[in-house]
Amino acid sequence: MRKKYIFITGGVVSSLGKGLMSASIGRLLESQGLSIAMMKFDPYFNVDPGTMNPFQHGEVYVTEDGVETDLDLGHYYRYTSSPLSRLSNATSGQIYHSVIEKERSGDYLGDTVQVIPHVVNEIKSRIVACAEQQEGIEVTLVEIGGTVGDIESQPFLEAIRQFRLEFPQDCVNVHLTYIPYISAAGELKTKPTQHSVQVLRGIGIIPDFILCRSERSLTEEQKEKIALFCSVPKEAVLELLDVKSTVYELPLNLLDQHLDRHLCTRLQMECYPSDMSAWEKMVYLASHPTRTIVVGLVGKYVRHQDAYKSIIEALHHSAAIHQVEVLIKGFSADDLDCYEGCDGYVIPGGFGERGFNGKMEVVSHCRKEKIPCFGICLGMQVFVVEFARSVLGLEKAHSTEIDFDTPHPIISLLNDQKGVISLGGTMRLGAYPCRILPHTRAAAAYRVEQVSERHRHRYELNSCYLEQLQEGGMIVSGVYEKEHLCEIVEVVDHPWMVGVQFHPEYQSKPICPHPLFNSFSEATLRRRYKDG
Repeated sequence: MRKKYIFITGGVVSSLGKGLMSASIGRLLESQGLSIAMMKFDPYFNVDPGTMNPFQHGEVYVTEDGVETDLDLGHYYRYTSSPLSRLSNATSGQIYHSVIEKERSGDYLGDTVQVIPHVVNEIKSRIVACAEQQEGIEVTLVEIGGTVGDIESQPFLEAIRQFRLEFPQDCVNVHLTYIPYISAAGELKTKPTQHSVQVLRGIGIIPDFILCRSERSLTEEQKEKIALFCSVPKEAVLELLDVKSTVYELPLNLLDQHLDRHLCTRLQMECYPSDMSAWEKMVYLASHPTRTIVVGLVGKYVRHQDAYKSIIEALHHSAAIHQVEVLIKGFSADDLDCYEGCDGYVIPGGFGERGFNGKMEVVSHCRKEKIPCFGICLGMQVFVVEFARSVLGLEKAHSTEIDFDTPHPIISLLNDQKGVISLGGTMRLGAYPCRILPHTRAAAAYRVEQVSERHRHRYELNSCYLEQLQEGGMIVSGVYEKEHLCEIVEVVDHPWMVGVQFHPEYQSKPICPHPLFNSFSEATLRRRYKDG
């Protein structure tokens, strides 16, 4: 079978949800038994988002093979079974860097290196590499970041235009636009969508499907108008209304509009019945909660929810399977005021001194008041520093990231990080094995002896203090044996206080919540509903 490609573009405004829509299309294709791969092109010139401010870019999602990528890959992971690796995300920075390296190596045999053909060919080669990264991939979905008309997106749009010319029967273009509602006029306006498609057609790309993001349903007349002025069949105009309960409704909404059938017909593929039963059950549970828990999220970037996207989603996953609604309250760690009143707290990862003391204050409160608390990456390190100071009496214990001259460097730089100057892509990244020690909360959660978890950090618990910590009541329940590194710590005399050096949120799915988040949610439920 010939490989098929779906290219996804966006217009009018950003933040319409191309990533969620792309992931939802992938979910639909997989429900028919198709094997897919997903890819995101980001037009910015950073090599990766690893050094970008979370306020600008949101969270950094890390793949198994240790690549810092766009947060949309997190959506792909949660919705689909697509392989995700360094071949699944490419930026303008990576593309141009590769082209320049080839020019310096003489690969272009003296040619004048230009956007066309050299940069465009590099982009096309990345698409092919993603499609061929694994045996049996039938459909590759490629999302182009940004909006049509952005100057930095032009080489990517030219690449998919050429790709369509080379494989006309194997490619589909899906364009996502915005239909604004003008309250003064009391109607939806289709003109922005018409202009967006006009710009796309001016580039040489004719969309096969137009998905319209709107707060209100389109009338049949409006769909006909969009179809007429954008040169697509009426059945190719679909609407994406704001979901009522959960973003995981989106694939079901597209299924109701038969997008799966339309795509298979356009790609000349046999269409099989979609099995979305497990997904439908999950959406039902998430949409019909019988109880509620309140979880405090204490971090530096809580005013921008995309900064902790995977953590927020993982909390929703673990709550939904218990038919529980989770209300997440964000508390700014560097401007901490009133933070009490939650059933449990999550202390997420981060870098630097700002907000560290605020996180320690919340951790101390949770330890003393026996409130469930989950520390992730830096959050685990805060656990250890607070415990060392308050319980072990090491008043000046600290992380050398913040206080290089601390007399008790209980958190210190990894050996392989010493001497590292470059910031981009140089941390401990990707998946590492972790052995779970028996008779611990981690063992009760995982129910296996060995797991694999993804990392993104430079600092680690100093093993010289392990004996003191254990004597004081903080045990190590997970280790990376090859390097003798601590991966999980627990406070023994506490209902649920667990810190992990890795990022479990990267591996949580709505139909398969991460075991530790599941265990944390159960602990918060027990605290709120003491009768069980």
